[in-house]
Amino acid sequence: MNKADDPKVATAIAEAKRKNEEAVEHHPVVSQDEWIQRRLALMEKEKEYVRAGDALAGEVRALPWVKVEKNYLFASPEGNLTLADLFKGHRQLMVKHFMMEPGQEWQCEGCSLESDHINGLLPHFEHHDLSYVAVSRAPIDEIEVVRNRMGWKFCWLSSYKSDFNYDFHVSFRPDEVKAGKTIYNFHEKGIGPETYTLSGHSVFYKNAKGEIFRSYGAFGRGSEQFMGVYGFFDVLPKGREEYGPAHALPDWAKVHDRYGSDGTSGCGCQRGQTSICGNNVGETPSTRIE
Repeated sequence: MNKADDPKVATAIAEAKRKNEEAVEHHPVVSQDEWIQRRLALMEKEKEYVRAGDALAGEVRALPWVKVEKNYLFASPEGNLTLADLFKGHRQLMVKHFMMEPGQEWQCEGCSLESDHINGLLPHFEHHDLSYVAVSRAPIDEIEVVRNRMGWKFCWLSSYKSDFNYDFHVSFRPDEVKAGKTIYNFHEKGIGPETYTLSGHSVFYKNAKGEIFRSYGAFGRGSEQFMGVYGFFDVLPKGREEYGPAHALPDWAKVHDRYGSDGTSGCGCQRGQTSICGNNVGETPSTRIE
């Protein structure tokens, strides 16, 4: 049974949601002058946070690299590719380790949410000397079904023919899981008992000689830095609304075609079937000012 279906868990979730929404409804209200003072004080903390983030990013780039000595083969719709091929003429490569095993009947909500960010970023990646790809162990034909249904334009490859996922500790063999000897996020971590794949990111650099190095990796909550949606949620009065049972993304996120709405019905420029600008939905916006 899904934890959220447990009556006790469902009750706890409902109570956490009720308390949060009640607190929002009765939030303190002050004068404009006091609000400005409080906002400026908070802004100083935000600036400290941003400066600390800049310094940490510098440490990330200064992290020593590891040379990738092994050859890896990936399946694409156009044929097999090597790790070097994935750079597509760039010096930098980011790999999204997408949770999808062969024959997997469910789709990872977290990986899907992050992947929804990517289409609009691809031109920016291209002009920042970055190649972005996703990699899973599922066969390429299964991957293409999901990619096309989701409308994603990035390159998504299968590592089924190589040890890539195992070597980068995002896929786990059954004997490892059973023995509790799995490594994830750079340390030994027991997972399972039916978990054989997890998500994350790996960054690589290819130098002028064609040598490939691993420069960075992020897993678990470390991957939240690539989910811009949280920046929106974190400034909302109701926050992330992760009430349980995981108290994390699985509490609310769905694959985007499973919400029952594409999100446009809540567009602020639309009132019923007429936009605020006075144009019916589907008409070309008017340029007149009234």
